[in-house]
Amino acid sequence: MTNLFSIFEPTSSIFSISTNWLSTLLGLVFLPYIYWTSPSRWSLLWSKIIKTLHNEFKTLLHISHMGTSTLFISIFSLIIFNNFLGLLPYVFTSSSHLVMTLSLSLPFWITLMIFGWFTHTNHMLAHLVPQGTPPMLMPFMVLIETISNIIRPGTLSVRLAANMIAGHLLLTLLGNTGPSLSLSILSILIISQILLLILESAVAIIQSYVFAILSTLYMSEIN
Repeated sequence: MTNLFSIFEPTSSIFSISTNWLSTLLGLVFLPYIYWTSPSRWSLLWSKIIKTLHNEFKTLLHISHMGTSTLFISIFSLIIFNNFLGLLPYVFTSSSHLVMTLSLSLPFWITLMIFGWFTHTNHMLAHLVPQGTPPMLMPFMVLIETISNIIRPGTLSVRLAANMIAGHLLLTLLGNTGPSLSLSILSILIISQILLLILESAVAIIQSYVFAILSTLYMSEIN
């Protein structure tokens, strides 16, 4: 088990300083040239994605200004670049570690809680009891809503990390069996690996979208 999970450990270092986490910034390499080169298919596609996300986020947040949804579009961009780069060989997948995912979800959740309780105290208290709850069930509903609110940053981070780890482990386990297989079975393994890679690409998009959209929903409850 130690060898199996060692693929997720940062091992590359310079002067005893871990350099694997620098892979988190690799996504920035793909962005700058969009703004100083002539429009390409890639830049047009990325602009279309950003506009689509903004239209969806502003519907949930009840806003019209582009700047308000920039935070969630940036989170989506960071996660999707890290997820896709993690599918490349010898690239460290930082989004599969709770250190990174908790670093994204926990400060965001704490900020929302501080802002909500100081500026919308009555709304936050009313949110603990759903409308139409019988008086006898109100204490239990307050307890349940409080627990569900507290575990939100954990569920956000664990969902992203667990989905990325599961796919990478499956690809690693199947890939390690390749040298011991016959040629006929090896061809089946290669096809299955390609299909799993396509599935992992879809998971990379879905999980980044889920993280961003749930963060948007949590913020919309405060407004």
